[in-house]
Amino acid sequence: MGPIERRTFLRTASLSSAAALLPGAFAAAGPPAPRWKKAFMLGLSEGSPLPTFQLLKEAGFDGVELPSPNRLDRSAVLEARDRTGLVIHGVSGSRHWQDTLSDPDPRVVERGLAAIRQELDDCRAYGGTTVLVVPAVVNRKVGYRDAYERSQANIRRLIPDAEKHGVKIAIEEVWNRFLLSPIEFARYIDEFQSPWVGAYFDVGNVVEYGYPEEWIRELGKRILKIHIKEYAKPKRFDYRLGEGKEIDWQAVRDALRAVGYDGWITAEVPFGNLEQMKDVARRMDHLLQGD
Repeated sequence: MGPIERRTFLRTASLSSAAALLPGAFAAAGPPAPRWKKAFMLGLSEGSPLPTFQLLKEAGFDGVELPSPNRLDRSAVLEARDRTGLVIHGVSGSRHWQDTLSDPDPRVVERGLAAIRQELDDCRAYGGTTVLVVPAVVNRKVGYRDAYERSQANIRRLIPDAEKHGVKIAIEEVWNRFLLSPIEFARYIDEFQSPWVGAYFDVGNVVEYGYPEEWIRELGKRILKIHIKEYAKPKRFDYRLGEGKEIDWQAVRDALRAVGYDGWITAEVPFGNLEQMKDVARRMDHLLQGD
């Protein structure tokens, strides 16, 4: 062993010995658990957003999700964001239930496309990264296959807009009789073959017919954002976080960590006063971190 090799060996051996003396040596510690960023989904569509932003900041939230299109003054929204430090991580469509991309009437579809283009523009202006889109609604006038094909065709028309704005289209599974299994949801996303389309997974929305942790593992890296709320019978969504008794939150945490999710987790629950919002933030910490 030459002088350079000997010095390299001694330095490496010394570092290895020091690491072994540290409590919970690096090899045993593994990667730290993610500290997901907490947000609140707001239904605020008019008036001054500043008091609401201040309340949520004091309650312990890191960010918000706003509806769009809305009647909010954009400059007032940006002022509230900057004064409070809350991140507006994305927007949720406010027209996709009425003006669906699966409707047989082209005029309805065009209104829906125009609304989503406005959402993309608002999201970019706010500094967000995703627009939540309900892609289709299956009903007596719109069959499942038609909903699938029409919604995909129309979302493809929006991909250039998403790329231009630097904002991703996040498809959410909701109670719309559509995308009823995690395998189909993953396939639906993959068929776009675009980095600008992904999944917005809602933990509470699938409990009626599936297990959230299974959906998370199946969707994996397709997941752009997460919504949480409770679900249990007989009151369905009318439970506070942690009191529904049908969601295995430990399994949800494990699945999110297994797929490497480290983004925003947004509470979709009723808005309340400061103490109520502090309670929501505490419950999120307990459910998501086991604190």
